[in-house]
Amino acid sequence: MTLTRRQSLKLSAAAALSAAVPSELVRAAEPQVNDDGLHTQPWFLNSFLDLREDAAEAKAAGKSLVIFWEQNGCPYCREMHRVNLAKPDIVDYIQQNFVVLQLNLYGARAVTDFDGTEMEERQLARQMKVNFTPSISFFPADPEALDGKSAADAEAWRLAGYWKPFHFMGTFVYVGTGGYKDEPNFQKWLTDWREKRKAAGEKIDIW
Repeated sequence: MTLTRRQSLKLSAAAALSAAVPSELVRAAEPQVNDDGLHTQPWFLNSFLDLREDAAEAKAAGKSLVIFWEQNGCPYCREMHRVNLAKPDIVDYIQQNFVVLQLNLYGARAVTDFDGTEMEERQLARQMKVNFTPSISFFPADPEALDGKSAADAEAWRLAGYWKPFHFMGTFVYVGTGGYKDEPNFQKWLTDWREKRKAAGEKIDIW
């Protein structure tokens, strides 16, 4: 079939526009939503919500447990899934080092805390003083360090609110490498981490 000049120009313009779209926007598809209305990922842990068992399972795989607190209709949760969790390097690092349990800030499912106390998700959120979403709670990798403690007392680090991909990824590296034990100032650690990567020739986009 022979194309007219007008059709050729339209096809060329469409091809140019497609090539100009950044790859991260192409990957930023609408995330899946579960039965509770939460944006979710297929690799999130599906468990009986016993935090002791979940931490033990993570430890057996050489990982540590992390809780993603989210809620129905949260635009920042959607952005976290649509942008941050659409980046392969971020997802790969999380999956290699953490087991992710997603909990609903206002959910009514029964959760068993590290100390054996059973309560609803929303009660655990109140006990941990989780006030907004997304919030990400990190816990020590060694289950013995959690035994007999409440999640509120056992929490090692928390990322509160939506953070851009660089800071989001940095938090997981900060905890995954044990950086939070040596440098309690996250912003200082993050700056040092950025400079090391720049010195190694990496292009760093902090926004």
